[in-house]
Amino acid sequence: MQTAMPNGPTPATSTAATNARLAFVLVTSLFFLWGLSYGLLDVLNKHFQESLHVSRARSGLLQMAYFGAYFLMALPAAWLMQRRGYKFGILFGLGLFAAGALLFIPATSLLDFNFFLFALFVIACGAACLETAANPYVTVLGDPGDGARRLNFAQSFNGLASFIGPLIGGALFFKGTQGAPQAGFSGVQGTYVAIALVVVALGILIARTPMPDVREGDDAIATTASSSLWSNRHFTGAVIAQFFYVAAQVGVNAYFINYVTEQVGVTSQAGAFLLSMPMLSFVIGRFAGTAVMGRLGAVRMLVWYAIINIVLALVVSAGLGWLSVAALVAISFFMSIMFPTIFALGVEGLGAQTKRGASFIVMAIVGGALAPPFMGWVADKHGTHIAYLVPAVCFAVVAWYGLSVRRRA
Repeated sequence: MQTAMPNGPTPATSTAATNARLAFVLVTSLFFLWGLSYGLLDVLNKHFQESLHVSRARSGLLQMAYFGAYFLMALPAAWLMQRRGYKFGILFGLGLFAAGALLFIPATSLLDFNFFLFALFVIACGAACLETAANPYVTVLGDPGDGARRLNFAQSFNGLASFIGPLIGGALFFKGTQGAPQAGFSGVQGTYVAIALVVVALGILIARTPMPDVREGDDAIATTASSSLWSNRHFTGAVIAQFFYVAAQVGVNAYFINYVTEQVGVTSQAGAFLLSMPMLSFVIGRFAGTAVMGRLGAVRMLVWYAIINIVLALVVSAGLGWLSVAALVAISFFMSIMFPTIFALGVEGLGAQTKRGASFIVMAIVGGALAPPFMGWVADKHGTHIAYLVPAVCFAVVAWYGLSVRRRA
């Protein structure tokens, strides 16, 4: 007599599915974390110009230190994860992130711009580990064909945190007498200490939570062993496109406060609050893009969004007052889907080389280190509005990548 097999998932299958869902929730919280640090960065840029009396070109070194860390840390992070897995990379990144945030305590005591650069560099080293782990982990934590959409959803929380960051910075960083040496620095220190405490708590939670150790199988190794990673045009094009996209994104936001104070005459604190508007536009664009991407297609959206942003950047560079400010806010909406879409297209089909490929795409974030100092130099020489011609060129490269992917599809 045969025994009927039970219907439905086995307890082991059910447990694995539950662990995968919990892992997705925890990893998505990491996107919020580094989004918050980025949202605060652009407010610090303007704050240091006023309180530490640095030029716009020198204040761009904040972005250089922050995004330069991605270039230096991405490959070591991938090497660690190749040997120890995604979870180890995440915990290592959280440790660096917390250490960098705590360095703001001596930095605010010394009021040394270079010390602030170092603290932000350490935070960014942690963020680079988190991004190198979290971005590919999300793409492989489920149906591979839905990786771009899943990554866009997770990245939406990155955008949400970027919206909240300027609100916090505007409320806390510009307190006190404008131009006074200690103006706003107690708020800066308190904010980063609070971030460090949250990071430590999140690290403890992740350490105690079972998370799927997703590894590429032997079939993937056989598929990729015979070909070089750099012979994959989707991948190499993604590295180039990501470099220019991040250069555009960071440059657009780095001098937003300078732009609005010059164009419409608001105060720096009001400009910091206004910076939350492009961040909100970014969040709305992420969620909206995720919702329609299944129908319109990721590559088609990438191309059209890049073309629209070229036009908007030209409007911003024309310096037309509130009209140009509105165009600057709108750019963020159309930037929203670019990073995760380029990333997902770049790692698609890499198999056993996914971690290594992801690390190179994360290294391309160094574009965000190079654009702000250059834009700051242009702004010092010719005005902030002229500097926004740089992002227009960057979006043209993103459009080229999208078109090249469509031709090969």
